[in-house]
Amino acid sequence: MTTYFVSRHPGALDWARAAQVAFDVHVPHLDPGMLQAGDVVIGSLPVHLAAQVCARGARYFNLSLDLPAHLRGQELDAQTLKALDARLEEYVVAPTGKTLRP
Repeated sequence: MTTYFVSRHPGALDWARAAQVAFDVHVPHLDPGMLQAGDVVIGSLPVHLAAQVCARGARYFNLSLDLPAHLRGQELDAQTLKALDARLEEYVVAPTGKTLRP
């Protein structure tokens, strides 16, 4: 079992280390094909990638925070993430198989 921390943001990595989040490997982007059942993925993934993580039998913990509109698009440091109540929330994500086309 491998625990991956997925983020391209230095502040998120600093936050994880300061919060003593245990992980084996840090990657800026995730290739779901490298996962095995029992692995753990921590990060903020697009929903279709989170679904692929879960489909492979891995666990997905989303790096969630309550981000106000004025901070969107900005790089956040570890202190700001802590102030915004950054937390790891486990999700199980699966597609329904239905597609909506315009």
